[in-house]
Amino acid sequence: MQRTDFYFYLPPHLIAQQPNRSRTSSRLLWANSILEPFQDLRFTDLPHLLMPGDLLVFNDTRVIPARLLGRKQSGGKIEILVERILDNNQILAQIRASQPPKPGMWLYLEGGIAIQVLQRIEHFFQLQFDDPRSVDEILHTIGQIPLPPYIRRTPTEVDSIRYQTVYARQPGAVAAPTAGLHFDEGILEQLQTKGIAMAFITLHVGAGTFAPIRVDNIHQHTMHTEYMQVSPQVCEQIQTTRARGGRVIAVGTTCVRALETASAGGNIKPYAGETRLFITPGYRFQSVDALLTNFHLPESTLLMLVCAFAGQDLVLAAYRHAVEQEYRFFSYGDAMLVSHNPNE
Repeated sequence: MQRTDFYFYLPPHLIAQQPNRSRTSSRLLWANSILEPFQDLRFTDLPHLLMPGDLLVFNDTRVIPARLLGRKQSGGKIEILVERILDNNQILAQIRASQPPKPGMWLYLEGGIAIQVLQRIEHFFQLQFDDPRSVDEILHTIGQIPLPPYIRRTPTEVDSIRYQTVYARQPGAVAAPTAGLHFDEGILEQLQTKGIAMAFITLHVGAGTFAPIRVDNIHQHTMHTEYMQVSPQVCEQIQTTRARGGRVIAVGTTCVRALETASAGGNIKPYAGETRLFITPGYRFQSVDALLTNFHLPESTLLMLVCAFAGQDLVLAAYRHAVEQEYRFFSYGDAMLVSHNPNE
């Protein structure tokens, strides 16, 4: 399949630059079938679309303040985006600079913190802090919330709260699992009261989630790796839900990747480690029946996953509808609910 098969026109003004006034005030597009009219709803309608006995699966990763600003020895400005904390004083990171730094060079961050380039590993740099404090302490002292590149403004205190799910508890992501940003404590309580169960996996979203596909044939694309964990308890919840006829509903594409990675053998099993699963049309899903997701970038790996899940024709038609109806797109945008189409 070609990358251009997943193109759609998106007017720039539909890219949400700010969060809504409240988490649940976003819109919800219910794209149940290409044979039925799409339903333009509010996110607060979600409990009415779910049934007692359904299971919602959330990603409980927590975004770390992974954006660091500084200068090279020459004085040139740099921006460091932490991809992963390796130990107490080393990180793997992307570096934006006029010229990429070389191994052995020193970089200087706010507050006089020095950091040395150890080596380059593909698109990333291994860096070591010359500071008695831990990486985690340094990030929480001078780091900023790493807003996505299409949000063209400086992060604020509001972002430190709103670019984080209310159930985030496992630090390690550099991007939010954005389908979960719509939930607040009130709607979670409504869902529980209705008899809808909840489960939590962890997938630490990396900066690679924003990396564009640069090849025409999507099957030649090399997927980025991300750390994930699916517990024995979650596996048991999924098996029990399906045995009694309930649906497993993934909140976001990160949950789909985690659950399907853990289901690689056909049955879901506990898993802790890396995933680079790239889901494209033709993939056979094992553990997910419905998906709540935000609207994704044209020609992105996330859009390809949604097309594989619900059907390419339905998803692209839903996106055209969303553009016509001026839904808000991307991280701070609106949401869509789709069911799995096993014929895709």
